[in-house]
Amino acid sequence: MINPFEDFKKYPYKKREIPLDRIVQAKEAVMDQILEGYMKLVEEEVKDLVWLVEHSRLVKAYSAALRSVQKIDYDIDDIEEVCLELDKESRIPYLISGPAGIYISALCNNAKEERIDLRLYELKRTFHFLGYRLPEGKTLVLEGNLGDFIGAGLSGGKLIVEGSTGNWAGAGMMDGELHIKENTGRNMAEWMSGGEIHVDGYIGGIGRSIRGGRVYHHGELIRPYERTAR
Repeated sequence: MINPFEDFKKYPYKKREIPLDRIVQAKEAVMDQILEGYMKLVEEEVKDLVWLVEHSRLVKAYSAALRSVQKIDYDIDDIEEVCLELDKESRIPYLISGPAGIYISALCNNAKEERIDLRLYELKRTFHFLGYRLPEGKTLVLEGNLGDFIGAGLSGGKLIVEGSTGNWAGAGMMDGELHIKENTGRNMAEWMSGGEIHVDGYIGGIGRSIRGGRVYHHGELIRPYERTAR
């Protein structure tokens, strides 16, 4: 009997190899670029030896972070990986929670994806300013307990916190939605001018200078106070 596959032996067969080494090297190169951008931001901020929470400084730091990350081709996995790297302290000699949160926020806001989920519940550190200036069309889901100023300056996006936040959540919020599934600290919604904040847990305190927007607690509107018709 003639083997019907005999003729195929005449053609050389080249084994296809998956370039895993190249993929790993490319991912490491991207991570190096991201961490280098963060270090430049921190080096600029520590010139004053302390990072002050001032509007002008926030805008300056965020603008610098955004310019840096716009030059990098990264994805969602890289954002979560940089959070882990910042938490390890192995590649970062020092970490300031404010600039770290601003930098991560810039990465999220500049990402191509419309929805980003970050699992932060295993981190030892708590980053501040996550969700800063989250723009319209973006949904950011943060799993874990977070630091201060979460959702500050929110600009139309939807921020969901699967955990608790520190103080000043939603400070300076302009538009969009902030959902806190557990507890939040003092001065929530301070300087808020628009959008909605929903808190399912305990509220430590609400800011005195709320200019606009709505705050809900357990689904009930508490700011502004809903007046009953007589």
